[in-house]
Amino acid sequence: MTSFRSMALVGLAAASFATAADSRAAGPDRHVVVISIDGLPGYLLDDPHASLPAIRGLRDDGAFAAEGMRVSNPSVTWPNHTTMMTGVHPEKHGVLFNGLLERHGVGQPVRVVPKKDQKDLVRVPMLFDHLKAAGLESAAINWPCTRGSTSIEANFPDVPDQLSAASDVVKSTLEKLGRHARFLDGGPVVRDEIWTDVACDVIRERRPSLVAVHLLNLDSTHHKYGPKTNPGYTSAGLQDANISRILAAIKEAGIREKTTVFVVADHGFITVKKTLNPNSLLRKEGLLTVDGNEVRSARVQVVPEGGIGMVYCNDPATADKDRETARSLFQGAEGVACVLSAEDFPRYHLPLPKADTRMADLVLVAKDGYSVTAKATEDAFVTPAREPFGAHGYVSTDPQMNAIFVASGYGIRTGVKVKDVENTDLAPTIARILGVKLEGAGGRVLTEILDGHE
Repeated sequence: MTSFRSMALVGLAAASFATAADSRAAGPDRHVVVISIDGLPGYLLDDPHASLPAIRGLRDDGAFAAEGMRVSNPSVTWPNHTTMMTGVHPEKHGVLFNGLLERHGVGQPVRVVPKKDQKDLVRVPMLFDHLKAAGLESAAINWPCTRGSTSIEANFPDVPDQLSAASDVVKSTLEKLGRHARFLDGGPVVRDEIWTDVACDVIRERRPSLVAVHLLNLDSTHHKYGPKTNPGYTSAGLQDANISRILAAIKEAGIREKTTVFVVADHGFITVKKTLNPNSLLRKEGLLTVDGNEVRSARVQVVPEGGIGMVYCNDPATADKDRETARSLFQGAEGVACVLSAEDFPRYHLPLPKADTRMADLVLVAKDGYSVTAKATEDAFVTPAREPFGAHGYVSTDPQMNAIFVASGYGIRTGVKVKDVENTDLAPTIARILGVKLEGAGGRVLTEILDGHE
């Protein structure tokens, strides 16, 4: 396969001239494309069973994280995509779920609502906002927490009402490509195809400074079948083909020598054989009631995020007592690695509940091979899975949660194996490449991968 850098170079002399010119160029003459493959673990990069020629071509021609990129807690989709585009952890940007946690009164269950705008979800400016202020154009295709953004020209936000929430640029692109009906009728594979179609067209027609693309089907496949399975490998190969299409669009747009490509993910994956049902245990203790399969009231309630359960005490009058009761119920139980309290949260970069009403009072951490459910009507705390499946959401210190990180193209050194990459490092590094100042980022610029011409 022809590598991305090889495609970008016409000849050594021409390349040297282009690099020198680009190093003096203004920000609009530089381009960054970020491709996030949801649920692509770092450990698949060297897995001989995974067919990833495009990603490995970028790796071989650029830089990569040998052990994967460490992600943020909770290790789920929206929090980590927001971290990658802000440079700060959820303790600062405020996104803790794939949606907004809402409280509905004393003793009432909390709910996670996904149909929310960026201004409701994210407490700090995103990279798109910084670029807009600098006069640079962005595109975000299926990127979480961007609904209602006024900073993204081509915006196809990751929300349930995706088509109605899309920007006019995206709507006209879908109409031009004839993809509107197909998007509505198609499943996850088709939607990835169409998100890729839109991204490619936007790159060719608009050449934005930043394009951020988020593809989803690998995550849903890993959830159903688990990682390192034939369906998972097949889905990963399909995503690699989508990346090849995006690389071709960069070449067709005539910007390959000015474009940096990052391939990343939001989290890794673990194979699960048993599930934990903490809400069922709370029901038996009289701390939660149900109506059919729905939670009707809850002094204490667990909101699952795969490998962790966020424990909420919903009655301030009994919260201290309920917190200790929940801790004693879960601590030491089968499948529970530990129960984190507020004093533990800062080292996991999670907010304190007193400072952030979205944050839980406790966090139940599942052991490897177990995941947390929302079920409140089970007889047992632990139930075996009918078939193994996949989950994420485990604490980010678990290396299985590490995500892929590959960088290649303009401004990236060749043959660099990075030992220490956090997903907070992505936004500051992109900002440096695009010549934009990013204030307040918790991550660092990955200077070891940059060739000095960014």
